[in-house]
Amino acid sequence: MTLAIFDLDGTLLSGDSDYNWGQFLVEKGLVDVAVYKEANDRFFEQYQAGTLDIHEYLAFSLKPLTQFSKAERETLHEEFMDTKVRPMMQAEATKLLKFHKDQGHFLLLITATNEFVTGPISAELGMDHIIAPVPEVIDDVYTGNIVGVPSFQGGKVTRLNQWLEETGHSMEGSYFYSDSRNDLPLLELVDHPVAVDADPTLTDIAKERGWPHISLRDNQA
Repeated sequence: MTLAIFDLDGTLLSGDSDYNWGQFLVEKGLVDVAVYKEANDRFFEQYQAGTLDIHEYLAFSLKPLTQFSKAERETLHEEFMDTKVRPMMQAEATKLLKFHKDQGHFLLLITATNEFVTGPISAELGMDHIIAPVPEVIDDVYTGNIVGVPSFQGGKVTRLNQWLEETGHSMEGSYFYSDSRNDLPLLELVDHPVAVDADPTLTDIAKERGWPHISLRDNQA
């Protein structure tokens, strides 16, 4: 099956689920509001600039999960889906996913946002599989650590190659859709790289290399 690979934040979603999860925790008063908001904003700026230390960020973003029981996490995530995620879902993205599904393609989501946040989003979008940073969970308790390589920048290629070896899927004819300069290593790997509502750096690279640049924003003509 041809792989149709998608980034999540800023690509299939009109915003960033990772950043908005942090904002959600701030709004709920579940973290130190001033300290957490400042750090969340700073990490997001580093991500956009391509300078994010993913291990430092994951330690920050996973720490609040260590405080909640499984039932509390599930309740919070469903509220998060209703208030933050579903408003970021885009009809044009749904059409694009359906187009690839109708072609018999395998829908693969590869994201740098941890699996707790993105697993339910992936399921709601109808993806066939997700590759995301995997939080360590022991006896239903989040430790704040991750398992394995985080799927960020070149780590997306590493995790994809591991998955290809495990599953026997092929990269022949593969597509990858992304908005971010951080995804250049994977964009360079696929047969059909597509920039989506791209940041300025990726916009310039796509133009130089003749890659398609599309918009999935519902407010675009």
